[in-house]
Amino acid sequence: MPQLNDEQDLNAPDAASKDPKLDLRETYRQQLIDSIGGWQGTVIAAIAPIVFVIVNATAGLRAAIISAIATSAVLTGYRLIRKQSVQQSLSGLLGVVVAALIAARTGQARGYFLLGIWQSFIYAVPFVLSIPVRRPLVGWLWEFLDPTPQLPGEPESPWYRRSGLLRAYMISTAFAAALFLARGSVQAALYHDKATGWLAFARIAMGYPLFIIVVGASYLVVRRARAPYLAAAEQSSTDPAAPEGESA
Repeated sequence: MPQLNDEQDLNAPDAASKDPKLDLRETYRQQLIDSIGGWQGTVIAAIAPIVFVIVNATAGLRAAIISAIATSAVLTGYRLIRKQSVQQSLSGLLGVVVAALIAARTGQARGYFLLGIWQSFIYAVPFVLSIPVRRPLVGWLWEFLDPTPQLPGEPESPWYRRSGLLRAYMISTAFAAALFLARGSVQAALYHDKATGWLAFARIAMGYPLFIIVVGASYLVVRRARAPYLAAAEQSSTDPAAPEGESA
């Protein structure tokens, strides 16, 4: 019988790895990581708007539009050759093309940044609306990717019924909503002031750098709320179960 138990323990990870829920969660987790792109993605995303502003100032709007699209196309090809995320590469190129078309349509260089301003306000909407109904969006995302275990002896309950977790996710969701609203508001103000150069600066500074700060702050808040649950789960998994009949 001990040999059977050892075999069961050895096979347990294989069984867990075949769980479709775990596979789906890992797939989405990897897609989320790929969509962020890391520091390299940050640098590449910043190149096209910088080229656009510089060329617009020296050679005019038409040349700036062509240069931004050409730069983005070259960078997309570079990323595809290096077998990086196809989704992020093509979506980045599409974003530049749409932004350039808006600039061409409006006949103004600042129109290049309209798409980003609209996106910021649109992204803020679900985060803002999820707070008053006490179902914060960050909670849904986090608990899907990494569910918080139950405390031993605690009745089975979803994360939004546990006050500590709910509070942490509410704060983190407010951080995200503030990020998108601040990004959209600042750039909208610069757009109306016709400050194209500052628009490019704000887009870069309030992009990944600010995103990383918000993610870091949210992580600290949520990690503190989840700590008792994770500690209890780890302790229950490491403590050996009492042998049957011991209390008899």
